[in-house]
Order: sequence, then C-alpha cells, then structure tokens
Amino acid sequence: MDETLKLLMNHRSVREYDSNKNVSEEQVDTIVKAAMSAPNWINGQQVTVIEVRDNERKSTLAKAAGNQKYIEEAPVFLVFCIDFYRAKLAAEKHGKDLRVVEDMESILVGSTDVGIALGSAVVAAESMSLGTVPIGGIRRNSNTFVELLELPEYVFPVAGLLIGYPRTIPAQKPRLPQQATHMKERYDVQKQKEAIPKYDDTFASYMYERTNGKDASDWSTKVANFYEHGFEAYEKSTSPTLKKQGFRYK
Repeated sequence: MDETLKLLMNHRSVREYDSNKNVSEEQVDTIVKAAMSAPNWINGQQVTVIEVRDNERKSTLAKAAGNQKYIEEAPVFLVFCIDFYRAKLAAEKHGKDLRVVEDMESILVGSTDVGIALGSAVVAAESMSLGTVPIGGIRRNSNTFVELLELPEYVFPVAGLLIGYPRTIPAQKPRLPQQATHMKERYDVQKQKEAIPKYDDTFASYMYERTNGKDASDWSTKVANFYEHGFEAYEKSTSPTLKKQGFRYK
C-alpha cells in the first residue's frame, strides 16, 4: 500500500505528549504551509491559523475549551479560524459590499475550508511522526478565544489542533462500516439502519477493552446523549459569538 494511504488509514488522536521533545518552528511552518496549500472556495483563502505556545495563554484556553488539560501539555496549539476579514479588505479596496457575511453561506464556506485545511495539517504533522488531536471544544467559550487572540470582525475560531511528539499512542478507534458512509447513486436508509446496531457492538467492545471494563457504552448512546444535552455549551456560545464577529446570517 502507498505510504500516504497507510498514513491516512493509521490516524490516531493523541492526547498525551512527550514533554522532553519540542516541535520546531520549521516543522510548524511546514505544517501550516501544507494546510494553506489545500483547496479552498474561489481561492478566497478563508482560513487563518494562530499558533499558541505561551504556557499561560494555553492554560487559559484549555479551561475555556472545557478543561482539556492536554492543551496545556502539548507544545503547540493551532487555532483554525474562519477568516473573512481579508475579504472585507478586498471589498473595501474596490468599493464593494461584503454581502456574503449576511448569509449562512459564509459559515458553510468558512467551516468547510477550515476542515480541509485542518485535515491537511494533520497529515503533514503525522508524516513527521508527530501526534495530533483536533479540539472542537474551543467553541464552548468561543468569545474567550476571540478576545485572547484579538480576532477582528469576520474572524471566528472553529477548531484547534494540538501537535507534539506522542508519549503514548492509543489503539485505533473503530469507524462505522463503509456501507454506512459510502453509498452509490443514492442514499440507502436501510443500509444505515442495519449498520448502526452492528457498529454499536463493535464500539462497545472497543470501549470495554480501552477502559479495562470501566466503560462499555456504544456509539449511538454517546452520540444521542451529546446531541440532546451535551452540546448546550456550544449552543450558548457559537451563534452569539458569530453574530458579535459580524456574521449577520438569519
């Protein structure tokens, strides 16, 4: 199998980092360059990455992201932002209105571009034997990130990415069977309904082994619980902060 494919299919989320090994600026520059080389909508380049290494700043952001201590422990914390501020400057230069921020399209475009860039950054980092884990928890208290990182209007923090040398590498988490995620010609509801119970069994077994019998919960239970109440912090933070940053979608 091609080495790139092996890298992609062997991804693990790393949350424990070797404190004796640092990540060089050259490595981070290369990772960000790879991220910015990814495809983006209309070549608008609607993504900015902010590198955070300062321990005090990481500590504050770790608390804001839901007390995720590994943000403090990783040597590098990258914050991936939707960025239409550059588009605003382009619009002002040519006397145009930045109408896109009045529509949900701006959030779809920006979030998609962030996701593509972040995925490329993960692959670039892992090609250097670095560990990574994306951090969606930054949206729990997104205004803290806006203020601490001094984000101007039309810039919003979507996701973080921790980078460092792994202290431990976890077992690979099983994914849904491909019949649930790869469909041909049309969406097959029946295949989806058949796949989930089987995957629940696989996932519960994985959790049982990973936690030495302390947790045997399945995938659908975790997802159902989170989308009923677990996302409430995001619900209270994301939309108000987006509006505060100038995204005026209805």
